[in-house]
Amino acid sequence: MEALEAAAGEVSKDEIMKLFQAQRDAFHAELPVSFDTRMDRINRTAQMIIDHKDALCEAVSNDFGHRSNVQTVMTDLMSVVGHAKDHKKHLKKWMRPEKRKMDFPLGLLGASGQVEYQPKGVVGVIAPWNFPINLAFDPAIGAFGAGNRVMIKFSEFCPETGELVKKLVAEYFSPEEMTVITGGPETGKSFSEIPWDHLIFTGGGGIARHVMAAAAQNLTPVTLELGGKSPTIVGPDADIQKATQRIAMGKMMNAGQICLAPDYLLVPHDKEDAVVSGIAASVAEQYPTLIANDDYTSVINGRHKERLQGLIDDALEKGAKQTVVNPGDEDFSNTNSNKMPLTVLQNVNDDMRVMQEEIFGPILPVKTYRNLDEVIDYVNDHDRPLGLYYFGETESDKRKILDKTISGGVTVNDVIFHIAQHDLPFGGVGPSGMGAYTGHDGFREFSHAKAVYRQPKINIAKIAGFLPPYGTTTEKTMKQQMKL
Repeated sequence: MEALEAAAGEVSKDEIMKLFQAQRDAFHAELPVSFDTRMDRINRTAQMIIDHKDALCEAVSNDFGHRSNVQTVMTDLMSVVGHAKDHKKHLKKWMRPEKRKMDFPLGLLGASGQVEYQPKGVVGVIAPWNFPINLAFDPAIGAFGAGNRVMIKFSEFCPETGELVKKLVAEYFSPEEMTVITGGPETGKSFSEIPWDHLIFTGGGGIARHVMAAAAQNLTPVTLELGGKSPTIVGPDADIQKATQRIAMGKMMNAGQICLAPDYLLVPHDKEDAVVSGIAASVAEQYPTLIANDDYTSVINGRHKERLQGLIDDALEKGAKQTVVNPGDEDFSNTNSNKMPLTVLQNVNDDMRVMQEEIFGPILPVKTYRNLDEVIDYVNDHDRPLGLYYFGETESDKRKILDKTISGGVTVNDVIFHIAQHDLPFGGVGPSGMGAYTGHDGFREFSHAKAVYRQPKINIAKIAGFLPPYGTTTEKTMKQQMKL
């Protein structure tokens, strides 16, 4: 494999298939997978992250051009360790078979039934670049908890992190337990064509369509964590200072390169200026400068920066008004950095690319509304978002938004925080994804819920009249069962 990667930067499908088959064979030989074995693999994953915290932070920062070590620990490493702790606390309970009620009168006659959660086999993980550690190893821990083996395709946009992670995983795990593959688009394509027992992809909707199509050839079950345009609604009675501070924190984190970042704001028409001013003031408070500020992350590369600038230019050409939030009045044109200041856009409309594409960067469009019904109609007229955020105090307004909109998840009076709760499922709906993981939901996602029915010694079929030749007992049973 090393020779193949060195020669072409890609890994062949044959080589991936060999690794997959070795894991599959080892998986079958090991069944059943004990609690201790599962926790050992989970603990090794977390310990690997803890032992090499500084090296991982440095590699991620180098791949980004700059990212705060504090942010990498908070958003990538702490999540993985926390996920391991959650499994340590709950996994034994999740693994227990669930007793189910039998249809009358089978239970009285001695029949019993239960659901046993069985591992699926080998789980493929296609990880993105924006949170490369978190989004590779959180799914891996969920897969290990369910008793599976794991193969990870690391993003080519984080080459230094990918090489480090591949080396570390090889030190902490046998290749039959977990292995990491690096490489570019061709490797990714080959990876998605393997007959996985489950495949999880985190990334954009365009690539997800290709991944899902490839998985369909093998009828591989998939979890897709995609993203989209997560609306942030400032309610009529929202505390503007509190709301804008929290929105600014969520939008500026990782320079907006988060699938759950507030993508656009919906604000009351009479509070638009106050919201824009509040965002600018909060950014200035959190990031007095940007270019040399260790806390502020760079856009991942020049190509992505050009795409983001293209969104701004397109909006301005079509009538948008911009507010560039540059607290230190720095000259971004005179630096080799890919860092970008936050650009707030007003007077936006759906003809602009910035309102059509997931932004994934430090750009924040603002739309106004006159009543919440307008907001609900707008959200429902667009693709289902991964996240939705509502700021406000009136319970009936909160309930209205929750009941009348559909999204992957919701945070009320803040942004993004629902993903940090291990006992809540993380996942999208429709164009923002399918399936969910973390915590108990992840355990079930990566497990097969197998129904096990045990028939009593008595001949049920004969008693019920289901054993040919059919007769009066059969007619009596059918007549009884066909009543509501």
